[in-house]
Amino acid sequence: MFKERMTPEELASMTGFSRQTINKWVRKERWSTSPRPGVQGGKARLIHIDERVRDFIHSSQRIAEPRMGYTVTAETSLDNLLITSLKEMAPEEQKQFSSLLLREGVAGMLRRLGIRDSSQAI
Repeated sequence: MFKERMTPEELASMTGFSRQTINKWVRKERWSTSPRPGVQGGKARLIHIDERVRDFIHSSQRIAEPRMGYTVTAETSLDNLLITSLKEMAPEEQKQFSSLLLREGVAGMLRRLGIRDSSQAI
């Protein structure tokens, strides 16, 4: 799963976090890094994956699911899908989602998702 040294991109892809988040943790947690061979400019780094890094990643509780296609079947009702999805959210995520829904309303959320444009009426 983990290699001895990984780029921020590799670690982000494996964990489901963004590259920027990984780089923030590198600085904040003072993880060991070394220059990435063959890349000029000095900014490209390899993260040394030691026990401390592994523990931090595992404690984040967000190892990414394998990417796969999802299909909706006749048995998958929208209300069941939404309720199941909401139950999978962390309490803080639920709170933020509720706040967004109250602030934007359904129409606003559909616009944000690109499902409805601004000119469509409710």
